[in-house]
Amino acid sequence: MANCSVKDICGGCEYIGRPYEYQLGLKQKHVSGILDGICEVGNIVACDSPYYYRNKVHSAFKRGRGGKIIHGTYAEGSHRIVEHDRCMIENRKAQEIINTIGVIAARHKMSIYDERVGKGLLRRVLVRVSEATGQIMVVLVIGSRYFTGKNAFIAELLDKHPEITTIVSNINSRHDSMILGNISKTEYGKGYIEDVILGKTFRISPDSFFQVNTKQAEVLYSTAVSLAGITTDDRVLDCYCGTGTITLCTAELCSEAVGVEINPAAVTDARANARRNKVRNVKFINEDATAYMEDLRLSGGERYDVVIMDPPRAGSTARFINSLAGISPSRVIYVSCNPETLARDLKCFISEGYRPVRAIPVDMFPWTDDVECCVLLERI
Repeated sequence: MANCSVKDICGGCEYIGRPYEYQLGLKQKHVSGILDGICEVGNIVACDSPYYYRNKVHSAFKRGRGGKIIHGTYAEGSHRIVEHDRCMIENRKAQEIINTIGVIAARHKMSIYDERVGKGLLRRVLVRVSEATGQIMVVLVIGSRYFTGKNAFIAELLDKHPEITTIVSNINSRHDSMILGNISKTEYGKGYIEDVILGKTFRISPDSFFQVNTKQAEVLYSTAVSLAGITTDDRVLDCYCGTGTITLCTAELCSEAVGVEINPAAVTDARANARRNKVRNVKFINEDATAYMEDLRLSGGERYDVVIMDPPRAGSTARFINSLAGISPSRVIYVSCNPETLARDLKCFISEGYRPVRAIPVDMFPWTDDVECCVLLERI
């Protein structure tokens, strides 16, 4: 049972320092309580490797007292950086690279971004790691268009960490909490990495959504596909599809799979992923999921047997659910990271003629109070 010296300051891991089984019990009780009277809840699926699972690690940088460069995560609900040498849920190699960047920045006397005045160079660092392929992406988020001393900085970083496969610089001069800005430039390598889920290879760009716990993502997607009971005659629609992970995992089971995603960079990656995996019975549409669903309902054209939806934390909308009901798929799989909005949306589905059959909680984020759920709904 591991502990963390900054857990009370950071606020990211509510259950660290307690037995893993303890948090599983709390999450099971939480989901069961919220979905009580709505649908049956199965046993939570535990994570086999609950430590150092985050394949995406973000660190903010600033000048501390005496001009010292400090870096780390923000304390919950603030912009106060929590310094630490080891996080119990972040990939260890990513942490090591970020620590090295702090040392190199100090040696090069690099200017550090100051949020109060909106000036400075090094602002944040984002590292993505794939254990399956060994590929590592480093994104250097800078607050200026001019990366002074860039070549020497990157050369030293690669000398210290030759395992890095690509480095991207990203310009972010915004005055908000967004990690990445709109302009990225590949400084070394391909500008993306690849990871593997359920035997399929996926391309991940700096701003693409990809589950931070790869091994448990396989469990989550396997659960969703199993609940859906997909057959070779089915057409599947995957809404909020991101880089196409669920879409491509269902394609080999059905006649055709269609993914809808609003983020154009994610759609570009999804299409590349389909080509990389030689999946031909799939297509990806760059559109807002609600607008696409409304168009489907109004046109009365295409038929889908199964709709899979994995919306953001805020959940879905009554507009989307109403339009979905209008195209009458026989089954819906709702993948949710927020039991509260899930319960709200399931009640909306019930009013539209769908019956929630079974929910399976999956512990995607050990030591935090977050929990994912897969729910099967059937048309009455």
